Amino acid sequence: MNMIKAGIIGATGYAGAELVRILMNHKEVEIKWFGSRSYTGEKYADVYRNFFEIVDMDCMDDNLDELAGEVDVIFTATPQGYLAGVLNEEILSKTKIVDLSADYRIKDVATYEKWYGITHKSPQFIKEAVYGLCEINRDQVTGETRLVANPGCYTTCSILTAYPLVKEKMIDVSTLVIDAKSGTSGAGRGAKTPNLFCEVNESIKAYAVASHRHTPEIEEQLGYAAGEEIMVNFTPHLVPMKRGILATEYASLNKKADGTYPTAEEVKAVYDKYYAKEKFVRVLETGVCPETRWVEGSNYVDINFVIDSRTGRIILMGALDNLVKGAAGQAVQNMNLLFGFDEAEGLTMVPYF
Repeated sequence: MNMIKAGIIGATGYAGAELVRILMNHKEVEIKWFGSRSYTGEKYADVYRNFFEIVDMDCMDDNLDELAGEVDVIFTATPQGYLAGVLNEEILSKTKIVDLSADYRIKDVATYEKWYGITHKSPQFIKEAVYGLCEINRDQVTGETRLVANPGCYTTCSILTAYPLVKEKMIDVSTLVIDAKSGTSGAGRGAKTPNLFCEVNESIKAYAVASHRHTPEIEEQLGYAAGEEIMVNFTPHLVPMKRGILATEYASLNKKADGTYPTAEEVKAVYDKYYAKEKFVRVLETGVCPETRWVEGSNYVDINFVIDSRTGRIILMGALDNLVKGAAGQAVQNMNLLFGFDEAEGLTMVPYF
């Protein structure tokens, strides 16, 4: 089989650089286009010197029309609104696209426009876009798929942590509260005063309280699992580390038919039902809490739970690397499904603690 040709728009952002790192070790893929509006004409290895003598190509522009005719798949690691503003039928007729922005994740246009504060310029493609959370929607990402909406980092962690219990109706979804913490790379590579070292170091803060843009994405996807519309409290926090997300989620357990609460063994059995055969979801041993350091640089999600019998509530915990499973790694996982490769190809790197 010939090598798949890939192009990356936004190759000099943090997620874009992770795509390059992963794809350089993918035996089925050749990167043909390092798109970067900010560094057009500069050597890619001059932007990220870890690629010195590994990548010998210049950064190119973000001409999606031209790129579509040259590659088999395009990754768009771009700000919200970019792809929606340029995507057309001609582009999609030539190549597949894995979009790392939120442009096609949310099925309701009005909801997207409300939470992101921009007008969606190509809503005609929303319906066909597949929400690429592989562990849940794997069967929908096929060779016929043209457009994959790669999930957000907070959402991937939050959804996978709660999904089995929501699906099996073991928790009261109306009580679900998600408290999540992220490293600073989640805010992107752009120069922003709140993200400067002196502003972030030795501090932790909540932000976008009751208004974070990943909230409707979490609600929509967990709503599908629950079979009803749901609302959650989602509060993100910024912590002084480069990468990683830890989500701690709280919910009331639903009682069983006999009036008792599920046991830890019964909850563990539900997680095993959904994740025992999943390569990249690791349900930890009893008493072991997920930590970001044990997933850093990898495509793994570590999950565990503790039942608080005193309150009848359960505490769910999940950790992942926001740039890998939360962005680039998941995008490559989706690409592998699109082209019929081993789903784990290029993604078996051990966490690099």
